[in-house]
Amino acid sequence: MDGTILVADDDRTIRTVLTQALTRAGCKVHATASLVTLMRWVEEGKGDLVISDVVMPDGNGLETLPKITAERPDLPVIVISAQNTIMTAIQAAEAEAYDYLPKPFDLPDLMKRAARALDRRPAPTPATPTDAPPDDLPLVGRTPRMQELYRLVARVMNTDLPVLIAGESGTGKSLIARAIHDFSDRRSSPFVIAGAAELEGFDGPGDLMARAKGGTLLFDEVGDLDAAAQSRVVRMLDGQGDGGPRILATAQRDLTPRLDAEEDGFRSDLYYRLAGAQLDVPALRERVDDIPLLAAHFLARAEREGGAVRRFSDDAVTAIRAHAWPGNVRQLENVVRRLVATSPAEEIVRSEVEAVLGPAVAGPRAVAATDRLSDAVGAHLQRYFDLQGGELPAPGLYQRVLREVELPLIEIALDATAGNQARCADLLGINRNTLRKKITDLDIQVTRRRKLM
Repeated sequence: MDGTILVADDDRTIRTVLTQALTRAGCKVHATASLVTLMRWVEEGKGDLVISDVVMPDGNGLETLPKITAERPDLPVIVISAQNTIMTAIQAAEAEAYDYLPKPFDLPDLMKRAARALDRRPAPTPATPTDAPPDDLPLVGRTPRMQELYRLVARVMNTDLPVLIAGESGTGKSLIARAIHDFSDRRSSPFVIAGAAELEGFDGPGDLMARAKGGTLLFDEVGDLDAAAQSRVVRMLDGQGDGGPRILATAQRDLTPRLDAEEDGFRSDLYYRLAGAQLDVPALRERVDDIPLLAAHFLARAEREGGAVRRFSDDAVTAIRAHAWPGNVRQLENVVRRLVATSPAEEIVRSEVEAVLGPAVAGPRAVAATDRLSDAVGAHLQRYFDLQGGELPAPGLYQRVLREVELPLIEIALDATAGNQARCADLLGINRNTLRKKITDLDIQVTRRRKLM
């Protein structure tokens, strides 16, 4: 790697580690805790790449990005931020950032992105500043799947590509659709939602297109449309002229197994008209590390809306995290609101959580010496299937189960070997490079490995 990199972060540890790592990689580094100093360096023509935090003592890094672009259009900027919401990713994309990484970030991953940024320059995209408050969108999460979803939203936001948003009820599909509209260049035009009721009748489709002209038309839960309604939507889309709306759609499950099936089928010609890009929203049980973050988010929101000041005890957070959440984020929000309203004290304790959620959140039974791991896994999986309400789980179950087993296995093995990756790899019987890749992929924090906060 070769070049001069400007680092702006108010955390001395991050500045030091980045300076050391980038210098060892062959780069020159200028590091500062001030956006004013960063801008002075940019104006002086210094630097081939900027790595900047968002919240700084003398300003906001995202608000500085347009100034950097105006001064040096070909200077790439990588944004790093502890504000792990979809708004940060969207605003970074709007402000023409080359890349965005949430904190805590993986140092080797950042180094790879920095190398790519030095090798090529970003293609400029039109900025669309927004004043909308991020708290309007409870799309909060720092897990890798949610961060990747945020990046995909930012990439498709200002295109005309139709987007199909797939995920279980309560995962936030409609919020993502609204975000794509509200933070796109169509934001001042109508946002029209069309469900099965709006698609009934002869005149409905044409009226919908007229109402949404120039804006966004969302077909809500297209998987529930009968054959006649699907045909109307196909005709509507085929008749769309210039100036027509951006097309978005949501679906509760993957539609591809139903394409052109004789029973409960979904028209393939409609699917391909709607799925120019597909965003898959993970269920809450598939991103359990986000559950405490979301619970805290909903507590803060309830307080801002006039509710009582509340906090969760550590045991209460453990109970909330252990629940399967068949109703996903919507269920979690409702439970938090109920606990805020009914808790007699400032601290919400585990027994109150269990009173609301029932025995499903009770702690695990003691493991007998004769218990087999396969028995425990089998019991967990059977409960998981039972919670689906007669439906099959979302596709991709095999990889999700493997990940859930791998994550605690590697974490416990690392803890047992005091974070020594060579010893841990030997204990697990895998190659050390394989272990490193799994640590990165699973976003595991290792005491003896640099993991920046």
